[in-house]
Amino acid sequence: MARDFGSAYRGARAMVAQLDRREVSAVELVDDAIARIERLDGSINAVIVRDFDRARETAKEADRRRASGERLPLLGVPMTVKESYNVVGLPTTWGFPEFKDNRARDDAVTVARLKEAGAVIVGKTNVPVALADWQSFNAIYGVTRNPWNLDYSPGGSSGGSAASLAAGYVPLEIGSDIGGSVRVPAHFCGVFGHKATYGLIPVRGQGLPGTTRASDLSVSGPMALTAADLDLALGILAGPEREMADGYRLALAKPRHADLEEYRVLVLDEHPLVPTRKEIVDAVSRFAAKLENAGVKVARSSALIPDLAHAGRVYVQLLGAETNNRMPPEHRRIMEEAAAKLSPDDDSLHAIRLRNINLSHRDWVALDEQRVRIKAQWRTLFETFDVVVGPPLSTAAFPHDFNRDQNAKRVNIDGKELIYVDQLVWPGVATLAGLPATVAPIDRTGDGLPIGIHIMGAQFDDRTTIAFAGLIERAFGGFEPPPGFAEAGT
Repeated sequence: MARDFGSAYRGARAMVAQLDRREVSAVELVDDAIARIERLDGSINAVIVRDFDRARETAKEADRRRASGERLPLLGVPMTVKESYNVVGLPTTWGFPEFKDNRARDDAVTVARLKEAGAVIVGKTNVPVALADWQSFNAIYGVTRNPWNLDYSPGGSSGGSAASLAAGYVPLEIGSDIGGSVRVPAHFCGVFGHKATYGLIPVRGQGLPGTTRASDLSVSGPMALTAADLDLALGILAGPEREMADGYRLALAKPRHADLEEYRVLVLDEHPLVPTRKEIVDAVSRFAAKLENAGVKVARSSALIPDLAHAGRVYVQLLGAETNNRMPPEHRRIMEEAAAKLSPDDDSLHAIRLRNINLSHRDWVALDEQRVRIKAQWRTLFETFDVVVGPPLSTAAFPHDFNRDQNAKRVNIDGKELIYVDQLVWPGVATLAGLPATVAPIDRTGDGLPIGIHIMGAQFDDRTTIAFAGLIERAFGGFEPPPGFAEAGT
């Protein structure tokens, strides 16, 4: 049962129920969201594009539609969306100053579907440049801060999305994920996030300005305060569009099980390519013990797991092949020069990223072949296990680091210095194989920061990972507001 943290933290389903009972109007919900943003966002800076006037008019129309008897899944519910999604009339920049005057002429498919379901878009949330960081800052909109600690990152690239939820502005958001960009912010801010199976949710209208192709590896996914709201949003967002809809229909399987104790769970809490902070591993261990005490079948190892070191290296190269094209020529030149200075026997993740700057198509095809084989191994594993759980990242939220060179950033893992972006291999476990993954809050660090659990499932088993998140939410607790925010009122 979801805990009551006051009106500012009503979930989307709860809002719809109140609207249905006429206990509140859409205008009141939107006005409450706007008032909270205006009062609290000066220090957080999550909602960087505000569309309040149009939202109020949309809310009035939602109330008129409700009065006439119309019912839709989100009719009258306020929400924000990640800046990288096109919302007609609003800027889409991906954090690049050269795109600051770019205005969307059409809605992204996901935004259109949310509007068709009755959602009221009150604004857009901040991102890092090129969506390429686990922080959210850029020269146009500045820095977004974590509501749990303003000196810490809320994550990225959907960091503004997670901060908007954690601060209680809205109950629902939409993010995107290629390197943990939904899952890491959910982990850092203590909210729920879902990375959908690759291709399940259309991504048209969420590309870098000037592009139309769908990115390799990248997916869309909902973020929310409850697992139930993730499921609600998935039902709205998923399914083919345009010519694909002529030949395909959405037919997602139901969750594998209805009760927690029926699940077969594999715990994956170590990665061969990167260390993980002990406090994160310990939190996963405590969570696994809770599962066992609840009667869940838990395994801590399996010969069925693909070679994670090999898979990690394949992922890093395919990720670079996709994301390097977003970078300006000067950045590429610097990487080429750095790669030329590497020792021939350097096979570190850092070296792989640098050498990958000019990956040939022939090499890409060979990597794609490896990806297909790894996907087949995961398919076999999920015949034995229902979900695989582990850390979303090696660390919890960390202090802001405004160095734009990702390869120059470092993070301390229990006294060992790690190149910041080497942690990519953790979210890459699910991303490489295109598998669904849900992050749910489960614990706190010694400093009181949220710790999430990463729940991965078989291809198109999205409802299973979300349902499992909902069952652990009910059994052990879920989202809690950052200190002081529940008391901040509406």
